[in-house]
This record gives sequence, C-alpha cells and structure tokens, in this order.
Amino acid sequence: MRASIVAQDPADPDAKMVARIAQGDERAAEMLVRRHFTRIYNLARRTLNDAAEAEDVAQETFLRLWKHAKSWRPEGAKFETWLARIALNLCFDRLRKRREITGDEMPELADEALTAPELLIAADRAQIVQEAMAALPARQRAAISLCHYQEMSNIDAARVLGVSVEALESLLSRGRRALRAALASEARELGLIRPNAAGAQI
Repeated sequence: MRASIVAQDPADPDAKMVARIAQGDERAAEMLVRRHFTRIYNLARRTLNDAAEAEDVAQETFLRLWKHAKSWRPEGAKFETWLARIALNLCFDRLRKRREITGDEMPELADEALTAPELLIAADRAQIVQEAMAALPARQRAAISLCHYQEMSNIDAARVLGVSVEALESLLSRGRRALRAALASEARELGLIRPNAAGAQI
C-alpha cells in the first residue's frame, strides 16, 4: 500500500517540499534543512543558552521531520510553526532534565523608565541581552524568541507553545518587564546610567 501524501497548501511555501519528504525524497529534505536550519538553531540557542545543545536539537528536529513528515497537516498550522513546536518541545525536554523548568511564575517587576532600545545603544548589546534572556524562565524566553527573533505572529507563536493568545501575551509582558529590569540593572553596574536619574544617560 502506498504511503498517504501530505495535502499541499498552495499558501505555504514549504508544502510541496514536505509532501516530497513524506514520499522519501532526500533532496527535498536537504532543501528544507538549508531553508530552516538557522532559524531552528537560533530558536534552540536562545531557549537553551547552549550552542552545542542547540545544534543537537536542530539536528533532532530535522530527523523528526524526516520520520514524521506525513503527520503535518496544513490546515492545522503553518509548516514553520509545526517545525518550531517540535524544536521547542525538544528544548523543554532538555530543560526538564536540567531541572530548569519550575514554572513561569515570577515576581512582578516595576517598569523601568529606560526602554530596552535606549539601554542597548549605550551598552554592549549582544552580551547584555544574551545574559538577560538566559535568566528568563524557559517559556518566557521562548515566547520572546518566537515573536521578536523569529518574527512570528502572536497567533502562530501561541500555537507553537500550545497556549492561548492571552497566555502568550502574558508571557511576553512578564518577559519584557524582566528584560527591562535586567538591562537597566546591568547598565547601572557598568556606569552607563545614574542610579537616581531615571532615563538619564552618561
């Protein structure tokens, strides 16, 4: 009996490739890896804060694509949303093994007068943001990665995380507050802003 063919969605640029992968087309698999590997790796890197583990997750994600391409349904989610969800589930599995995931609840943080862009102009952007992101709870980190770095819509990001749009927006809000607080604190330690002069830059 022939394997069932994945229904093709003309609105999804990856649909034809996924259908070919479902039929065992290695060339199509290679093309999708080239198209999406960097995006999946970066998502895993920001979620796990570990380059080697991110590489492993990215490879495992595409291995699962090869094995389970027939399970993707275009009417259920965009391909990139489906693929990102596979990657995040693998990330969360690893974080559970580290005992890092203990829930998303964290104390409410007061809004800082300085915005993240203002701080980033004055500070060492990459290092400070990387450290601040790494300190966030895993699901807040994933929400910010999906919406800000992967440029997904809130609807698609919520589907990846398996939560409602309202829950996603809550994760984003708490994550942004935590980032603003962490960035402001780091900038003060570096002497980039005066402790008692909100919004002032030296």
